[in-house]
Parts: sequence; C-alpha cells; structure tokens
Amino acid sequence: MDEIDRKILAELQLDGRLTVTELAARVRLSVSPCHRRLRGLERSGAISGYRATVDAQALGFTFEALVFVTMRDEDRSTVAAFEEAVADIPNVLQAQRLFGDPDFLLRVVTRDLAAFQRLYDERLATLPGVQRLTSTLVMKSVVEDRPLPL
Repeated sequence: MDEIDRKILAELQLDGRLTVTELAARVRLSVSPCHRRLRGLERSGAISGYRATVDAQALGFTFEALVFVTMRDEDRSTVAAFEEAVADIPNVLQAQRLFGDPDFLLRVVTRDLAAFQRLYDERLATLPGVQRLTSTLVMKSVVEDRPLPL
C-alpha cells in the first residue's frame, strides 16, 4: 500500500459516497487508475464494505451502556457459545474480548433505562458462561467513529 492508496482510504473514510470521478480528483489521479486502485483495495480487504452512519439519538436510541462481562468458565466451547449468543443481540453494537479481567466489553444501546433493564435481565444475564456483569452508563460520547489515522 502506497501513499495514493492511503489517500484513497482517507477520503473514503470521510465520505463513502464519493463517485470514482470525485475520488480521483481528490487524490489527483485520472479515473481509470483510481478505479483500479479502489477495486484492488476492496479485493485485498482493506475496504471491507460501505454503509451509512446513522444517528442513534435521532432514531430514539437515547440510552447507552458499557457492560463488562466476567466469565465463569473460559473453555473454548463456553467462550464460543457466549460469542455466538452475544452476536445475535441487535442492541449490542460492539463486543470485544479482552485480556485479563473482565473478559469482554459490550457497547449496548436501547431506547431508555427500562429497555436496558429488560435486555440486561432477559438476555445479557442469561448468556452462556457469565459469572458477573458490571455496567456503566455513557454520559457523553467525546470521540465516535473516528477514521483510522492514515
């Protein structure tokens, strides 16, 4: 990956809806070479997809919590079952396995506190292998969806 590829990625992180013509102008290439590089970045996996960024607050998801999960058992099958089950919960926007304690960090959104409490009691607390859940509420997002520093 060279400097031009990094410029292409940087521009697309800012605006994924750029046409190839607009992108080529921004990175100072003609359209055909820009298009070839773009397809190459997609084939290599450097670009994994395109999507719209949606404002959760505008859609009524006004409650966000970080949930720390400590596992009772950490054998391969229990962890796999936990990961599969947590992936099926749409309100979990991110799930990360951590080194040390706790074992997982979940970023969860719901419409309000009551919805979070139901989700917590009915889904999160019943996930396979969970020993303890610890939650903290998000007061304010300071940095969100920042582009990679290319």
